Amino acid sequence: MTSTDTGTGASAAASGTSAPAFAGAVHWSVVEEAVPEFAGWVRERFEAFRHHVLATLRKNGAPRLTGLEADFRYGELWLGMMANSRKALDLRRDPRFSLYANPGGGTDLTDGDVRLSGRAVEVADPEVIARYAAAVRPPEPFHLFRAELTEVVRTSVDDPWLVVRVWRPDRPVRTIRRKSDDSPPPVD
Repeated sequence: MTSTDTGTGASAAASGTSAPAFAGAVHWSVVEEAVPEFAGWVRERFEAFRHHVLATLRKNGAPRLTGLEADFRYGELWLGMMANSRKALDLRRDPRFSLYANPGGGTDLTDGDVRLSGRAVEVADPEVIARYAAAVRPPEPFHLFRAELTEVVRTSVDDPWLVVRVWRPDRPVRTIRRKSDDSPPPVD
């Protein structure tokens, strides 16, 4: 699945999906509306590379890391995966996830890194699945999940600081600056 947009900012109703099912979780379009510059940088990091790292929870509660192609489309963040893959079964059992954007080559983190967390809701509406499949052309059969986000984090280096920016629904972006010493980090 590719990270191609065909209508960013569209409402959940326009994408054929319902409002978030979990208190405090929001659709991607809400992030774009609330903090457009921050959301643009996050989306750009995800679109720079095709494959990313998805964290789910196994049946025994242990974390599972797997590769995933994330797709921003119709004002949503979509997570598509092979039928009956372990990650799909994990999300069906426990919808909590984190998705880490591929940082690319090198180790300097010039462009920083990005992580999204929330809950994945499996899409069951045949019309939404068909619309998505027509646009993306994934190998079929597949599972399709819509991300409902509870946190978006960007970490970058602004020498001598490690800068962590955190956005959560209904809150402004919080900035934390840390140095490699034992002083308490300043928070904006």
